[in-house]
Amino acid sequence: MRLRAVCSAVAALSALALLTACGGDAQTTSTTSGKPLVGVDYPRSDTDFWNSYIKYTPEAAKELGLSLKTTNSQNDVAKLTANAQTFISQGVKGVAMAPQDTAAVAPTLTQLEAKKIPVVTVDTRPDTGKVYMVVRADNRAYGEKACQYLGTKLGGKGKVVMLQGGLDSINGRDRTEAFNECMKKNYPDVTVFGEATNWDGAVAAQKLQTRLTQHPDIKGVYMQSSFALSGTLQVLKQKGLLVGPKDNKHVFVVSNDGIPEELKSIAEGKIDATVSQPADQYAKYALYYLKAAIDGKTFAPGKTDHDSTIIKVRDGLLEDQLSAPLVTADGGTYGGVPSVQSDSTSLWGNNRG
Repeated sequence: MRLRAVCSAVAALSALALLTACGGDAQTTSTTSGKPLVGVDYPRSDTDFWNSYIKYTPEAAKELGLSLKTTNSQNDVAKLTANAQTFISQGVKGVAMAPQDTAAVAPTLTQLEAKKIPVVTVDTRPDTGKVYMVVRADNRAYGEKACQYLGTKLGGKGKVVMLQGGLDSINGRDRTEAFNECMKKNYPDVTVFGEATNWDGAVAAQKLQTRLTQHPDIKGVYMQSSFALSGTLQVLKQKGLLVGPKDNKHVFVVSNDGIPEELKSIAEGKIDATVSQPADQYAKYALYYLKAAIDGKTFAPGKTDHDSTIIKVRDGLLEDQLSAPLVTADGGTYGGVPSVQSDSTSLWGNNRG
């Protein structure tokens, strides 16, 4: 889930020099003597996915024996920069963040590197700059899995709408490019209408409504995250298309995130699939790698002991690509892609508590 940062990279540089430039919304947890102190900046707190990540983070810190300081940058790169300065002043030994504008975060990373403070980025990776580790799922696989599911369900022909996220984010770009490339290669008779939404649910609903008015024969929707779930269901209901998958009027819907509401909607036949983005594992392994950095450990590309693969993105940048399965009602295989049944207890969305 990403929104366009409202401050430019220039503003970010200014905020480095002026700590009060964009505020911090700082939150803290009590620290315990002898435990390494780390900082975690939450990117937002207005979505089910990120609120789950926020819930899991202090639990992971406790398990790993870390003391924790937290802030919330509210999708604003200048606030993220100011929050990083706050962490520096608090003497943290490492920082985890989820930069939403993956280009404008570079000056902040440079500042932290100069202070010898390791950084782990979660869910996104910076376009430039160094971090100790990126903790992320394979976002190109998100687009490919959605493509294979919809292509199979549509029998390789028809029309689909892709409600894109923000293309200033590596996640939005990866999901969009992979979905388009997969459709072109495997399902050339499927027409894809790409709609830029900047991760805004209201924009997504309006654009979906317009497309359905223009093309009432649209049979598939790919939402690049659950930001669009509520609006999509509302639009389909207004159009008389929110019907079960056995009804000829059914529009097949695939999402990304794996939040409880998506899993419930799959069980109810309102949507058909999602890709479960591991909020719990993001929190756990962001802090795992910060602790490893503090302890002086190093990593290399290859398989891990937690069902993931570390890849080399570029010189000096490694990414641990955590597992993110396709989730469906029946747990079947679609276009060669296996899926997990939506009621499986292996999914974090069924175990949030």
